[in-house]
This record gives sequence, C-alpha cells and structure tokens, in this order.
Amino acid sequence: MSRYLVTGAAGFIARAVIQRLAEAGHTVVGVDNLNDSYDPRLKEWRLQQLASFSRFSFIKDDICRVGFFQDLSRNQPAFDGVIHLAARAGVRQAVEIPDVYLQTNAAGTLNLLEWCRKGGSKKLVMASTSSIYGANPPLPTTEEADSCHPLQIYAASKKAAEVMAYTYHHLYDLDTTIVRFFTVYGPAGRPDMVMFRFTRWVTEGDEVMITGDGNQMRGFTYLDDIADGVIKALKPVGYEIINLGGHETITINDLLQRIETLVGKKANVQYIARHPADVDANWADVTKARQLLGWEPLVSLDAGIAQMVNWYLEQRAWARNIIIP
Repeated sequence: MSRYLVTGAAGFIARAVIQRLAEAGHTVVGVDNLNDSYDPRLKEWRLQQLASFSRFSFIKDDICRVGFFQDLSRNQPAFDGVIHLAARAGVRQAVEIPDVYLQTNAAGTLNLLEWCRKGGSKKLVMASTSSIYGANPPLPTTEEADSCHPLQIYAASKKAAEVMAYTYHHLYDLDTTIVRFFTVYGPAGRPDMVMFRFTRWVTEGDEVMITGDGNQMRGFTYLDDIADGVIKALKPVGYEIINLGGHETITINDLLQRIETLVGKKANVQYIARHPADVDANWADVTKARQLLGWEPLVSLDAGIAQMVNWYLEQRAWARNIIIP
C-alpha cells in the first residue's frame, strides 16, 4: 500500500478523499491549520469522522510556515504522492482579503513544490477551480478555454499555483495533475456555498438571499464524484490539467425550488445585487477526465441534493448554529 500527504485535511473535499484512501488500506498524513475562514465547527466535525481510521494521522500546522516542510521531512518518510487541497477558497471573501489568498494559494503552493523537488514526493495532485475560466467561457468548458482573465484574486492565485506547478514539472520532472473543480456540494459543505445556505435558510425559516435574478446556471458536482476523481488523478500523467465537473446543470432559482420541496417549506426570497466576482454560468466538459482517468460523475443532482438536505436535518442540532459568511 502507498503513503499519501493530504493538505487541507479538514476541508470539505479532503475529508472524503482521506476516508476513501484509508478504507483502501493506504496510509494518509493530513495537515491543516484549522483557520477561521469559515466556522471551524464544520472542520472539527469532518476530522471526527476520520478519527477511527488507524492509517490516518493529523498534523495541525500551516504549509505557509517557514520550516514546516523541513519538519515534515525530518519526521516522516517520503510519500508516494501528495494531494494538495489546502487553499483559501471562495470568490467573494477573496475581494476583502486578497493578501491572505495570495499567501495561502500561491506562496503555500510554492513551499510544497520546493519540498517535492527536494524529495518529498514525485507525484502531485493539485486542486484548482472553474473560476479560472473567467466571465464568458464556452459551454461546456474544455481545459483549452481561456484561463488568463480571472475575475478575482481567488482564481488569479490558483492560476499562479498552476503555472508554478508546470514550472516544477518542466525543470524537475514532477508528475503533476491539476484538477479543476466545478461547484462541489454535499454533506458538511462550506457554509458560504449556495447548497448549504439554501438548505439552512429554508429549513430555519430565514430569509433566502439570491444575488442577481437567480437565472445564473451552475454545473454542480457531488462530493463523492469529486473524491473519486481526485484519487484517480494519482496515476502518472506527466503534466495535465483536467476538469472534474457535474453532468447536470441547473439555475439557482430551480435549485431553490428543489430544496423547498425536500424540506417541505416555502422560502422567503430576497433578490440582491449581483456580485462583480460572480460568473453567469459554469458547465464542465469532462471528456478529458473520461479519456485519461476513466472518470465519470455518477451521482444525479436529485440524489445529491437529497443527501445534502438529509445530512443537514440529521445534524441540525448543531448545524443550525453554523455561521454563514
């Protein structure tokens, strides 16, 4: 079996990835600084779900800290692969604290790349984002679409990380797979994302705020499908950028209607001004993922939304108090 390092281990996607790797018999070391970018109670819940796996160990630390990777190398044998999921995510918060995003997403990635170069790992899987495609990408969007005109510092910092990763592949033969995620959702998701917000607001009878007219479209991707794609991306490829995205699209207004039906309540909706960092639509072309990884999104939107809502209802005693940014 193999040894893997997973950064951002308390994150939404990382929890599902780590669980699958541990269940398959691999050894996983996770690192996370447990910052307060959103309510830490969600991060603590995710780590609790991983506590029973003897092959998983957790390090509370920061990949941006000078000396972290030197300490890691002193205390750990080399890894067969690293899955880099640590990031400051979210387009709106990035406008408010761009320096933090740049530090984590770009400088933190550079630290990791240097560690890989010095023998930490010969395989890198790194998360990126569909936000990198900018305002008006062709739909569905292929990996060849323009990614040089990001609308906010979040996407810009992820573009910087992608370019640095290519440099380390070119100079040092680091086998690298960049996976660009498209609107991931599921149980214990980030509270700034629309699925969590709508489920919480409708269930608790709070006002539901929709930016713009609600006709913007998203290609949502269920957590289990994303975790499967990340693990399949561990195969050697040289250097590749691969979309991982949902196979069904939906408008924000239609999404709200489906959540209303599942919860059994009608929402009190307020439409507010559209944020300039938002895009009108995203929808992934995943032909490359099928061809190179044998990956296919399997969870239907209806099934995924139901699992998200059911999780919230089961965890409502504490989840209702999660702070929504």
